[in-house]
Amino acid sequence: MPATPLPVAVALAREPWGMLRSLTEARRNVLSIIPDIATKQPIVSGKTGIRWHMLMDPDAIRRVLLEALESYPKSDVTKNLLRPAIGESLFIAEGAHWRWQRRAAAPVFSHRNVTGLAPVMSAAAEASLARVEAAGKRATDIYAEMVRATFDITAKVTLSGGNSFSSHEVHRAIDSYIAAAGKVSLFDILGLPMWVPRPSRVMAGSSLRQMKAIADDAVNARRAAGAHEVPDLLDLLLEGEDPETGRAMSTAELRDNLLTFIVAGHETTALTLAWAFYLCAFDQKVQDKARTEAQTALQGRTATAEDLPNLPYCRMIIDEALRLYPPASIVSRTAQAPDTLAGREVQKGDTVMIPIYALHRNALLWDEPDAFRPERFAEKPARYAYLPFGDGPRICIGASFALQEAVIILATLLAKRKFTPVAGKTPNPVMILTLRPEGGVWLTSEPV
Repeated sequence: MPATPLPVAVALAREPWGMLRSLTEARRNVLSIIPDIATKQPIVSGKTGIRWHMLMDPDAIRRVLLEALESYPKSDVTKNLLRPAIGESLFIAEGAHWRWQRRAAAPVFSHRNVTGLAPVMSAAAEASLARVEAAGKRATDIYAEMVRATFDITAKVTLSGGNSFSSHEVHRAIDSYIAAAGKVSLFDILGLPMWVPRPSRVMAGSSLRQMKAIADDAVNARRAAGAHEVPDLLDLLLEGEDPETGRAMSTAELRDNLLTFIVAGHETTALTLAWAFYLCAFDQKVQDKARTEAQTALQGRTATAEDLPNLPYCRMIIDEALRLYPPASIVSRTAQAPDTLAGREVQKGDTVMIPIYALHRNALLWDEPDAFRPERFAEKPARYAYLPFGDGPRICIGASFALQEAVIILATLLAKRKFTPVAGKTPNPVMILTLRPEGGVWLTSEPV
C-alpha cells in the first residue's frame, strides 16, 4: 500500500555542521540548522561558537517561558535583529519595562475591541474574494494576495487608513529591512558583543529610517487631530495607560509598538493563511469538508465574527497550518544563571532555543507529526507542546485578533471558490525572520 503523501517540509540537518557551514545554511534558511533528531528527542545540545540547547520537552519549555521567565530573557541575537526596528517595544522589552507596557496595551486587545474590528476583516475578505474571482482561471499567488488582504486590515485597524499613512510605503520598507537585516551574521554565531556592527544591518539603515519616520508622522498627526469616533488601535494606544501607575506611552514608545503591531499584525496572519490555502489545495477532501461547513454557516454571506462559533473545522485548519508552518519557528533565550532543563546542565550565558517547528513535528508529542490532519485539533493539544503564539506571560498579545482574521478570510474564500495547486509550483518553506513560502503559493481557483 503506497504511503500517504505529506505536505512540503524543511529538510532538517542529519549530520553535525561546522561554524561556516552552519552560517551558510542559516543565512539561506534558519530552520535548516535544526537537527532532524530534534523531532525525536526532548532536548538536543551542542556548540557552534557558543553553547546551545534546543528544547522539545514541554516541562522544560514551561520552565523557560513561565516558571523561570526572568532567568531566560530574549537572546541577544533576537534583540540585535529587531531592536533597531522596534526599539524597546513589547516584543523586545524585559522586566518592569515590559510589564508596564503590557498592562497599558492589554485593553487594546480585549475581546470587545477585537470583535469590534471584525467588520474591517470581513470587508477585506470580500475584497480579496473579488480579486481572486477576477483572476478567473489564471493562477494566483495566494501568499501575495493574503499579504495584501491582511495589510489592508492592519492599515485600517491600526491607523484607520488615514492620509498620514501609506500602506505601500510601510510594507516596502518592512520588506526591505527584513531582507537586509534579518539574516544571521557570523558575528551572532560567534557571540560577539552587540556593539560590534553587523554590516547587513548597517545597510538596512535607510529602510529603517523610512519606517520610523512614517510611524512618527502618524502618531504626531493623530495627537493633533484627536481620536476617531470609532477608535482604531492607535487611538486605543494613545488612550492607554498602566492601571497601576497611570504612566502612558511616549511618542517613541507608541511608534515602536505601532511598528510591532503593523509588522506582526499582517505578516504572521498572511503566512498562516497562505499555508492554510496550500494545505487545502493539497488535500481536496479537507477543502471540501471546510467548504461545506462555510457554505452552511454563511449562506452566501461574507463571514463575520458572529459566524466563528459555526466554523470549527475552518479554525482547525488554521490551527493545523500553524502547527506545520509556525510563522515564528524558533524562540531564542539566553540563560542568566546555571539551571537544569530536561535533565541537561545549562550554564550561564548558554543559548536556549525552542525550535517550534521541530516541537510541532516531534514524534514524542504528536501522532503522524508530518501529516496534515486538522481533526487532531478537535481536542485541545497538550500545553507547551503547541506554541504558535508562544506561552506564559509573554504569549502574543494579538493572538485572538489573528485567529479571528484568519478564519473570517479562509471561510469567506472557501465558501465561493475551489482551489487547486499549480503543477511544478510547490512552495518551499524558508525562514529568515518568519517562515515564508519561497516562490509563493500558486493556486488556480474556480467557482463552486
